Amino acid sequence: MVWTIVVPYKIGEVKSMVLDLDGKGVEEVVLPRIFGLPIRKDLIRRAFLSAFTAMIQPQGRDPMAGKRTTARSWGVGHGMARVPRLPTGRAAFISFARGGHRAFPPRPDRRVHEEINRKERAYAIASALAATAKPEFVRRRGHVFSTEYLPVIVIDEVEDKIVKTREAKAFLEKIGVWSDIVRSYERIRIRAGKGKMRGRRYVEPRSVLFVLTSYEKPFAKAVRNFPGVDIATPNNLSILHLAPGGEPGRLTVFTYSALEAIGRKYEVLTP
Repeated sequence: MVWTIVVPYKIGEVKSMVLDLDGKGVEEVVLPRIFGLPIRKDLIRRAFLSAFTAMIQPQGRDPMAGKRTTARSWGVGHGMARVPRLPTGRAAFISFARGGHRAFPPRPDRRVHEEINRKERAYAIASALAATAKPEFVRRRGHVFSTEYLPVIVIDEVEDKIVKTREAKAFLEKIGVWSDIVRSYERIRIRAGKGKMRGRRYVEPRSVLFVLTSYEKPFAKAVRNFPGVDIATPNNLSILHLAPGGEPGRLTVFTYSALEAIGRKYEVLTP
């Protein structure tokens, strides 16, 4: 699907450098026009919440949970609280008794998913893409990099010629983004709370996002196990990739063909 974004004003050109296998600039290119859009943090946050809550499965409780009991209040004159009790004198049914019902249990009919209009979501993704070209937004997210060209654009040969993980590490060092993967590795920690008992024991900070033409390319398989790394294609790129936590400015590496495909998908019309 092609999204046409209409803005009522002129937007400036944003340029970057295409890097080769040695990390050297080979050609200066003009980025697609969406990289000149203003950063709408309000729309980005709303689109993130919509995508994040879409993954939450509605849950509820049995309406009779904690209420299947013969407990009745004994009334006054016993020197005891007038709560429902079993013949043994044990309190039951009430929300503050052991095994009692919950006062306000989760309801399966509650609206968990925050909906968003399709055009707003498309504009939010385009705005988050524009934030990847602004160093102040990328640094504000905590990313560490030494390159002067943002977003990082590499030639298409990288997808096929880099096969081994050690080759990928050497390449990322040359283009100046390997330090961010090291930052993610050093900050892996045990989660606080009960989540560590539910299959979410470790927290791994996000590092580099690679936007490639296909998930099956050798380069994608070489980098996919690095800490905090995500891989996306132009057709599957979402706000969850570009703005984790609702904060724009993800450190992103594009291949030249993937960048052109994004430019064709998100067209910008100005007067």
